[in-house]
Amino acid sequence: MASLSFEPLTYDDIPDDERPSFAQALVPVVGMLVFLSVGVIWLGLDPQLPLLWGVILTGAVGRYWLGLSWSRLSEGIRDGINMGMSALLILLVVYMLISTWTAAGTIPALIYYGLDLLSPAVFLPAATLLSAVVTFAIGSSWTTAATLGVAFIGIGSGLGMPNAMTAGAVLTGAYTGDKISPFSDTTNLAAAVTNTDLMTHVRTMRVGTSIALAISLVAYTALGLTASGNIPAGRVVEIQTAITSTYSVNPLVFAPLLVTFVLALRGYPALPSIVAGVVAGTLTQLFVQGPVAIDTFVGAWNVAFAGTSPETGVKTVDSLLASGGLLGSSWTMTVILASLSLGGILERTGCIAVIAHEMRRVLTSVSSLTIGTATSSLAMNAIAADQYMSIVVPGMSFRGLYDEFELDSRNLSRAVESAGTTTSALIPWGTGGAYMADVLGVPTLQYAPYYFLGFLSPLVLVVMGLTGWRITKQESDTQAGLRGAFASLADDDD
Repeated sequence: MASLSFEPLTYDDIPDDERPSFAQALVPVVGMLVFLSVGVIWLGLDPQLPLLWGVILTGAVGRYWLGLSWSRLSEGIRDGINMGMSALLILLVVYMLISTWTAAGTIPALIYYGLDLLSPAVFLPAATLLSAVVTFAIGSSWTTAATLGVAFIGIGSGLGMPNAMTAGAVLTGAYTGDKISPFSDTTNLAAAVTNTDLMTHVRTMRVGTSIALAISLVAYTALGLTASGNIPAGRVVEIQTAITSTYSVNPLVFAPLLVTFVLALRGYPALPSIVAGVVAGTLTQLFVQGPVAIDTFVGAWNVAFAGTSPETGVKTVDSLLASGGLLGSSWTMTVILASLSLGGILERTGCIAVIAHEMRRVLTSVSSLTIGTATSSLAMNAIAADQYMSIVVPGMSFRGLYDEFELDSRNLSRAVESAGTTTSALIPWGTGGAYMADVLGVPTLQYAPYYFLGFLSPLVLVVMGLTGWRITKQESDTQAGLRGAFASLADDDD
């Protein structure tokens, strides 16, 4: 479960002589957006350098314009990194997991059998539903994308399905399951920062998420039907033959998958479950894919470190099953570290708190409050480049305003999840977008048009706000007392 290692600054927390004006707060934000636009789009740089420029600009504004000490600014960076530390650790192990499962034959076997069971007409909706079910059970969209998602990319490629479509379907399913799973870290975080009961939050998320999923499934079915019949002659047989000539494909290779998912279903946190999957993948590689020997043992663990580069004789299969291992995580790790650093220093200078405060001043109705919360979560994903900040900052900034409108906290928890976590995979320089693009091997801007949940989830939220549908008012003291009395009577009857 995600937890807060620190409480972000609110507008009232900042002393008057240190609080930036709205114009001052906008300088590092606008500067960062300009850096990213010029650096990534025009100059073609990777996002690490523009993000670093944003950290430097924000630090300069904080030190020389706002008068903050270097130690306080450094502390902000550390707090930002600490907030994402669990995600960073999971990311490191996930890259090892992909490589060991590939060498063990787990992912190749999933591709092999998937090509037998699925057709282009049903592939996209099936990938969506399976990803949703698995993520609901284990509570981690990142783990699902790195395991089933990688396999689905291979299956879809064999069926002639564009990788961008497959990635979009996997992410729609993964984030659907994540948002309605009580085991998800972001689900727990959204409930915690808004003072909402966890299961109340989960139940509140189900309706909007189900509507977005249903619309997505219709769209994926339509896409699948248009792709039906486009499989190149002999392509499936060619891929399956390349797999069986390189790997032993039998039920034993699914042991790592079974170990990981059973542990997750039994309530073990994501990190130890994935570590167990790495160990199981390494052992499966040793005992199923090759003889046990000292050099083989060293080679098996080197796979976890340096990745895989199979030579099956078919370039498509080689590229599908190539992985970077622990070393291959460096690009994504540096993007996420830069993003977390930027979010932390923006928070510590007070820029985020001031911008959130200015947004509150223009929210004068329930509909504008809902739209404003959604906009704030989206903005945090773009500015702070981290899905945790997209939940924490609006969740803590708007709690008082929801009370003023006499709205139940579940409205706020739903808003920050629906517009925050689900859209993180749409930001190329953010933690979610960088991770998903690297793991699935599809650039963010390529899969974005097919990641329907990322657009539909906030859209459904806005419709709820505009119409008042599913907007819940706070209970009066009398109503709460009656509810408690009836609950007590029910317990006594039992």
